[in-house]
Formats: sequence, structure tokens, C-alpha cells
Amino acid sequence: MKLFIKRLREGAKLPVQATPDSAGYDLYACLETPVTLKSGEIFRVPTGISVAPDRRDVALCIFPRSGLSAKYGITLANSVGLIDSDYRGELQVALIHLGSEPFTVEDGMRIAQLVTIPILFPELEETDTLTETQRGSSGFGNSGIK
Repeated sequence: MKLFIKRLREGAKLPVQATPDSAGYDLYACLETPVTLKSGEIFRVPTGISVAPDRRDVALCIFPRSGLSAKYGITLANSVGLIDSDYRGELQVALIHLGSEPFTVEDGMRIAQLVTIPILFPELEETDTLTETQRGSSGFGNSGIK
């Protein structure tokens, strides 16, 4: 599979794997000036790139970087960003600051990870019954915490 990357602005960095076996490719901020986030603030960070996978049965997911989350409280406002295979606009990362001290996002900073996942397109069929399972309709917290 190929993922075609288009730079939309000067200075935009292409995604890079940290190691050959890394599942994700680091995404970089493409900013004209640094942006300082206060606690609770959300900012859409531009990456300066757009992408096009060479097949339709994949999606691209944007995940937080664990170091930014654990050390500074910087994570994604939408938990995981889902990019459909037919989206051609600029990749932007909605960061939220959950820490207490201001955090500055600078141009060229690694801000998130891009991961490609396979997608199934099931045929939907309405029914009046579903198969029974041991869990049934028990939901949130059903299995406990210990």
C-alpha cells in the first residue's frame, strides 16, 4: 500500500516513523508562530500536509503522543481523529491541554501519530432479533474494575 503525501505549505514536514517497526508516523506542527495553550484550551494545529491512500478500504487515525499526554497533559480533543480515505484537505490535529501549566506548541514539534487501519464495509441488514450472548445488554461498568 502507498500513502501519497502533498505538502501544502513551505516548511511542512512529512510524517516519519520513529523506528522501522513503529505503528504510527509522527505528525508535525506547521505554524507561522508558536501557540501557547492554557489549561482546558483547544487548538487545531495545522500540519501543512494532505494525504491520499492508494486504496479505499483503509482509514487513517490520528492518535495522541504518549509522552505529550503523560508529561504535559496534551492530548487530542476528539480522542482519536478519523480520516476517511477520500478526504483530501489539510490534516489538522485538535489538541487539548489537560495539564495545569501553559504549554507552547512550536513549528516542527511532533504533535500526534498517524496510523493506517483496514476498514470493512459491511452490508447492513435490519432485523427484529439479535443472537443471545452471556453479556447481553449489560453495558457501562458491567465487568467491574477488579
